[in-house]
Amino acid sequence: MIFIDTNYFLRLLLNDVPEQTKTVRDFIEGASKNKSKLFTSVLVLFEVNWVLTSQYQQTKVQVIEAIDNILEIKIISLAKRHVLEKALKIYKEKKLSLEDCYHLAYAIEQDAKEFKTFDKKLEKEFKKLASS
Repeated sequence: MIFIDTNYFLRLLLNDVPEQTKTVRDFIEGASKNKSKLFTSVLVLFEVNWVLTSQYQQTKVQVIEAIDNILEIKIISLAKRHVLEKALKIYKEKKLSLEDCYHLAYAIEQDAKEFKTFDKKLEKEFKKLASS
């Protein structure tokens, strides 16, 4: 098993350090051919979100596309991939942070009956999503 960290994904997405981008592309292509087991964590993808928005001033649409591109690399295993995919769908439609969207998607996946928060907007969204 080989873990892939945030900076590998960033180099692939941004192509801002061409030799590192090539290293990542060659690595993923080689891993695919060799049937290597690759994995990452949801936290890495949240870091990608943070770096793209805060350091590179990318828009929400650009960030969603970037994370979708990572998720399309099917040889990379990700625990709770379906929860992140659901969170991205919510994120596309709502004016909430990706983190809050993930919390909503996770709570719903776990069949939460309530969502305790002082954030009224988030609580309202949970009630809507949980009833649909």
